[in-house]
Amino acid sequence: METEKNHREENRRGRRPGQKNTIWKVLLALCLSGAVISVVILIGDKISSRRQEDYLEELAKGTEPADKGPEGSESSGQSGEDAAPTETPEPERTWEDFTLEEKNQILEETFGIEIPEKEIDFEDLKEQVNPDIYAWLYIPDSTIDFPVLQHPEDNSYYLNYNIDGSKGRPGCIYTENTNSKDFTDHNTVMYGHNMRNGTMFAGLHKFEDAEYFADNPYIYVYTPDEVFVYRIFGAYEFSNIHLLAGYETETEEGFGEYLEDVMSVRSMNSNFDSDVQVTEKDRILTLSTCVSGKADKRWLVQGVLLCVDDEADETDTSYDNAGEQDEN
Repeated sequence: METEKNHREENRRGRRPGQKNTIWKVLLALCLSGAVISVVILIGDKISSRRQEDYLEELAKGTEPADKGPEGSESSGQSGEDAAPTETPEPERTWEDFTLEEKNQILEETFGIEIPEKEIDFEDLKEQVNPDIYAWLYIPDSTIDFPVLQHPEDNSYYLNYNIDGSKGRPGCIYTENTNSKDFTDHNTVMYGHNMRNGTMFAGLHKFEDAEYFADNPYIYVYTPDEVFVYRIFGAYEFSNIHLLAGYETETEEGFGEYLEDVMSVRSMNSNFDSDVQVTEKDRILTLSTCVSGKADKRWLVQGVLLCVDDEADETDTSYDNAGEQDEN
């Protein structure tokens, strides 16, 4: 009687015997299926991310200069008689008139540094890889050796898309179209992901170490016509304020006020080179990435441009602001 009563009670509630167990089995199967799908998606994302990172690494390897053989092995195509010097005086030239090789030589002689040689075919990169590539960023003794892109319309595009147009990580190193591509702005800001495997801009966090900061003072930016050399003056945590929208840096006055905020930063893992003075007349490069576990913070590495005046034999005052060159 009790059993029949229970059956009647189950029927009255709209459930048949065993139906409850079946529902749980179905739910369990759905959960397991969802877990499997999630794992598959996660693995697929990791494989895709690794593929993109490998691709960027191959691009970087392609910029390493090939062995040119013994010095003087290349022929100029002229005989000794044809190469006889003339007495025609050379016209006065400005910085824009110099070839890339001449600019590099002047920078090396002026600042006492050796500019790393790279063979970058920007035309080929634009045609075969991505038309938005316009520069190349390199920091010696680091993993940072990447093309720099700028999307003409969507400033966050390369935060979410890879160099081949596929969506996902690791994205690209990029600037926003607020910045010009000729590096004439007071503050040019480059963005990149802080990847957990140490790629992209994760290498910027190495500048938290004071010894590494002191041993690696230069950032190099290559363009089709010039190499921009920046002397690093600071590496520090900052708020996640949009630097170009949150500060008025288009004028010298506004840029000077921004620099005051920068120089007032004090934190345990910040590093500043007190020998490098930056003024409102200078141009700086800011490399920006995330800080793990701190959504409201950004990690910034900044350098001031070492520049040469329009006159070939004069240097811009920003060289004096860059401090004395190392003896070694």
